[in-house]
Amino acid sequence: MIVLVLGGTRSGKSEVAERLASTLPQPVTYVATGAPVDDEMAARIAAHKLRRPVEWSTVEVAANTASAASTLPDALRRLQGTVLVDALGTWLAGLDDFAADEADVAAALQGRDGDAVVVSDEVGLGVHPSTEVGRRFRDRLGEVNRSVADVADRVLLVVAGRTLELDR
Repeated sequence: MIVLVLGGTRSGKSEVAERLASTLPQPVTYVATGAPVDDEMAARIAAHKLRRPVEWSTVEVAANTASAASTLPDALRRLQGTVLVDALGTWLAGLDDFAADEADVAAALQGRDGDAVVVSDEVGLGVHPSTEVGRRFRDRLGEVNRSVADVADRVLLVVAGRTLELDR
């Protein structure tokens, strides 16, 4: 099963994804895509780590960091059991020129032996970005989200901690 969990900033999407992953077959591997590039991001990462069950393992795939174990599609193909990817937006933001191969991510999700819960930001509902790079990021993440949604068995939208299941 592939579940895409979408939501805005501080919507509760990661918590929803974590609860869902905890109900799926073990082991669970948390695929972290963010890197502590500043104090605020380090605090967010620390809060996420504190919420995770101790028996979950973590694999880092943050782009452009020395600690990254592999690319996201490579990690998805390699890992066994349930994976929780948090999140596509931070992964995309770390790629040079937002050059994601969303078809490869979708194929890796479909081809894996195990369940996947994928978290991503829904950035198309917010303020229109005032910069060209902001608009390119918003558009690219929308394309990545659509590719993952196309292969997902379920797509959830989290708004203010409440979850809506989206139809195909």
